[in-house]
Amino acid sequence: MATEIGRLGVWTAIDGMSAAEAAEFAARVERWGYSALWIPEAVGRDPFAVIGFLAARTSSLVLATGIANIYARDPMSMKAIHKTLAELASGRFVLGLGVSHQHLVSGQRGHSYSQKPLSKMRSYLDAMDKSLFLGRQPTEEAPIVLGALRDKMLGLAATRTRGAHPYLVPPEHTARAREVMGPDAWLCPEQMVLYETDASKARVIARKHLSVYLGLPNYQSNLKQFGLGDDDFADGGSDRLVDCIVAWGDEKAIETRIQAHYDAGATHVCIQPFRPDGEFGPDERLLEALAPNG
Repeated sequence: MATEIGRLGVWTAIDGMSAAEAAEFAARVERWGYSALWIPEAVGRDPFAVIGFLAARTSSLVLATGIANIYARDPMSMKAIHKTLAELASGRFVLGLGVSHQHLVSGQRGHSYSQKPLSKMRSYLDAMDKSLFLGRQPTEEAPIVLGALRDKMLGLAATRTRGAHPYLVPPEHTARAREVMGPDAWLCPEQMVLYETDASKARVIARKHLSVYLGLPNYQSNLKQFGLGDDDFADGGSDRLVDCIVAWGDEKAIETRIQAHYDAGATHVCIQPFRPDGEFGPDERLLEALAPNG
């Protein structure tokens, strides 16, 4: 069965959940009608072990990495993972790959981050293609997508993989990415969402979650293409930046932002639902309210 990504998915970290809680959460996401659950990788659980566990406890939900760090595993290991989960979660696994960030690669893992991201990703994909794998072949290959932001990486995603999974992007980026990638590649942007109609409260919560990202050069350079300047990244982020990245408000306001990505050319949108109390973890009340099966 060929993997279909569907229209609306969920992007969230589940490291704070027990294994049983994660399985119950995935089952609810599936029941609500979301087509995919995207799981990040940083300094928590191994996402592939989690995906194998969740695949055995769901029946239709696509499970994707958003994204897996290519510096964490050599290409031969990644090929083995790709093939293994393509079999274990047949038609329900998407391998999202990315170059991550220097502080995570050099600082946390102790690897060199000297190679340019585009050439690193290209050589990594080449090495995956050439790696030896003598295990049982899956009936269907699992799609690969790249965590891509700028034009050249988006182009690589379109030509070498099934598509792109941009993170921390407004609909204007989605329109640009579709223009670069052409009509056929998957384009699966992540969209942060928050059910809070009070602007002051919403921006406080949004800034808490954005703080880990705003100092990173790749996100800054990408967002500056769309009219944001250095001042927007100072002091926790300007109101303009926060409102650009986080869709806050009532259900209609959030649905309008999601639709803007579709109108700009998104194949699939995965929403990251922030809790209105500001704590980490998904807001399940919002997920239920926005549920395709609701």
